[in-house]
Amino acid sequence: MKTKRKIIEIDEELCNGCGQCVSACAESALALVDGKARVVSDNLCDGLGACIGECPTGALKIVEREADEFDHSAVEMARRCPSSQVVVSFPSVVTSAESRPSTLSHWPVKIRLVPEGAPFLKGADLLVVADCVPVAFPDLHGKLLPGRTVMVGCPKFDETDAYVEKFAGIFRNAGLKRVTVAIMEVPCCSGLPRIVRRAMDLAGKNIPLDIVVISRQGKIIDEGKKLVCL
Repeated sequence: MKTKRKIIEIDEELCNGCGQCVSACAESALALVDGKARVVSDNLCDGLGACIGECPTGALKIVEREADEFDHSAVEMARRCPSSQVVVSFPSVVTSAESRPSTLSHWPVKIRLVPEGAPFLKGADLLVVADCVPVAFPDLHGKLLPGRTVMVGCPKFDETDAYVEKFAGIFRNAGLKRVTVAIMEVPCCSGLPRIVRRAMDLAGKNIPLDIVVISRQGKIIDEGKKLVCL
């Protein structure tokens, strides 16, 4: 049922696609579509404007217009993370007993544990990997890791602000040649490239940045894409 009420409106000309409003919306009413923030559905927006203060460009404002009533039950459905959806697949049977050698060249690998001044970061080609990628992608050591320094973490369950600060320190001082971010196709992984971009902005660096997207079936479905915003 439609009623005249307060609701968020987004100026697409001002929106830079940073995604900060999406993270700030507790009702999951906002999403990035084609690099711009959009209201997913009117009934998910409570019109209170908690997201407005997160927008660095002033693209968000509250307006009063005809819209579907706010629906708490719809919000609960929207909050269910698509990444936790159960999917059963039928993996290939491995017939060879030969093991593939590891191409890992350093330790530690977790983002939280790697020191900003670690010697293996100097002049490195850095691979930033979402936690689920090594489990889903069997060719990590053959296709993505060789010749690269790796840092692994989860943008959904870890402290993202701490990630931004750590990467910013690395980007300022390590003289990286390139950064590649490997993520899963699920929505919660899309935060990792944004974290890396925010850290580059904070550090005042413009390091070449590529994105590799892995399907839940362990295939590369998008590779070498320059990040504007996922």
